[in-house]
Amino acid sequence: MTSLDKPTEDTDQTQPQDARAVTEAALFEAFGGVRGMVETVVPGLLFVAIFTVNKDLHLSAIAALAVSLVLVVVRLAMRDTVKHAFSGVFGVAFGVAFAMFTGNAKDFYLPGMLYTLGMAVAYIVTTLAGVPLIGLILGPVFKENLSWRTRNPGRKKAYTKASWAWGLILLAKCVILFPLYWWADTTQLGWVLVALKIPPFLLAVWLTWVFLAKAPAPIDVFAEMEAQEEAEKAEEERKAALAAETPAGTDTGESHGGRHRREA
Repeated sequence: MTSLDKPTEDTDQTQPQDARAVTEAALFEAFGGVRGMVETVVPGLLFVAIFTVNKDLHLSAIAALAVSLVLVVVRLAMRDTVKHAFSGVFGVAFGVAFAMFTGNAKDFYLPGMLYTLGMAVAYIVTTLAGVPLIGLILGPVFKENLSWRTRNPGRKKAYTKASWAWGLILLAKCVILFPLYWWADTTQLGWVLVALKIPPFLLAVWLTWVFLAKAPAPIDVFAEMEAQEEAEKAEEERKAALAAETPAGTDTGESHGGRHRREA
């Protein structure tokens, strides 16, 4: 068993206040924070607003895609991370392509709805499999990777609860939206979908923070690997220094013992 596999003895201790702050910052980094939420909402809001006024599918779709691209350009200009903005562009682009292909404005929202359903299923299935998805997402952010699976049972329990929360919240969102896709018109579906963008997301993030704030602190496996590498390097340097201090041709204790035996 390597040092990375050994269970820690103090994983059941309560996180200090600064660790809770780190948890909060990591959640904002992983899910995009306030700016990420704005970038998620604005394209869909613009689409439904324009379509509500003039019922023009093409104008609505082009405006939504254009504002998504502008958000990416702004991110690039500020040299900020663009992963959330790019995900928004891809989502809007799929929606635009689908709506243009079918000629049905409601289909602008269908790819995003299917993605939400897929994520709900993924959260639930991975949790049932013992590898909760939220742990796979946040593990690298907290520099713990998958150490929580075998070395930090309290943290695995928190990830399990959080993944259940995400899965059930997203599933409840789908239960509301898919009937509206069939029965409501485009503007009704669009405004309900915009209204359901942020509140369920904030609820899931808040529950995740609550569960993780009460969980043991993450195990920094990167720091452990660096420490192990430093120890191995120091040991190699010690051996090299010892070899350099030993004169060439100097008899070792074993050779002396053999010579004494021969003389006897």
